[in-house]
Amino acid sequence: MPFDERGNEAIKIDDISGVFVYEHLKTVKSKLAENFTGRPLIEVLDEMDLLTGPSENRMIKNCAAMMFCEHPEKFFPVTQVDIVLFPNGSIEDPDMMIEVPKITGPVPKMIKETLSYLRTNVIKQKITKPANREKSDKIFNYPYQVFEEAVVNALYHRDYQEREPVEITIEPTHIDILSYAGPDRSISTEAIKAARKLKARRYRNRRLGDFLKELGLTEGRATGIPTIQKALKDNDSAPAIIETDDDRTYFLMTIPCQEGFEGVDDAINENINKKELSLFVLIAQSPNIKRKELLKIPSMSRSTIDRILKALSSAPLNLIEYQGSKKIGGYVLTDKGTAYYHSLNQ
Repeated sequence: MPFDERGNEAIKIDDISGVFVYEHLKTVKSKLAENFTGRPLIEVLDEMDLLTGPSENRMIKNCAAMMFCEHPEKFFPVTQVDIVLFPNGSIEDPDMMIEVPKITGPVPKMIKETLSYLRTNVIKQKITKPANREKSDKIFNYPYQVFEEAVVNALYHRDYQEREPVEITIEPTHIDILSYAGPDRSISTEAIKAARKLKARRYRNRRLGDFLKELGLTEGRATGIPTIQKALKDNDSAPAIIETDDDRTYFLMTIPCQEGFEGVDDAINENINKKELSLFVLIAQSPNIKRKELLKIPSMSRSTIDRILKALSSAPLNLIEYQGSKKIGGYVLTDKGTAYYHSLNQ
């Protein structure tokens, strides 16, 4: 029996969030959402086929905790996504490393938060207009669809009995997405090296895949790798590379950056002016600085400072963010801002 379909005596009904269950049922337009209120949650889980075992000893299935538990790491240790940035390369400058706060929670939440981070802080776009035609060409350092497929695949197919996170390493020339364990042994070594289509005869987390399919996060038809390679080809990028070991203990996908996008500061330099840069550096040197302190800058008006704060905290820059309450909070650098500030000091 697949691990996600097995009952788990450690999971209690209080560990399952009724809010998460209801939101899922509403999202997928299930009839169970219509009469959800007022019913015992255990009855709803039973109708969703999330219980197993005899009537005198019903157990909640592992996939219920994966989908609807606020802290699934309580049952599956190190269920999280770790993101690490090496702005100058892990080999060229291994000491220059930025660790993003770990992403935890139920699987759909981890997928959404990971994709949100990558979309906001990693993806860049270039627009060029050829002289011989009116239509402009748009290329990306990484097509968003590649991240969609790769992140979902990593969390869908990982082994939740392994005490290892999904690791995403961001470097100037490529991004590595590492998960444990590796591809099923029914997939040939030749197919893995070709990195075109990995068709397994059995799925590690089939029921979890059904839930993700309901949410439109996966098709569940071994189309993930072909979709990734097609998106990269359409973007004129090199194909992704897949790696594992003989024992199939890990799955590593390396996604190449489109040529011409190397370096963390190119796109920022094109979109930041001198006043914005000076205010950014001040925030970098004074973490958690408050707006009232920034308003004391004599060379800038209140409206100019407010405009710059908005520009620095919004796309395409996304270099700063406000943390904390209005009374005690202040402005700090985002991970993208930290990487850019370090690049200024090189």
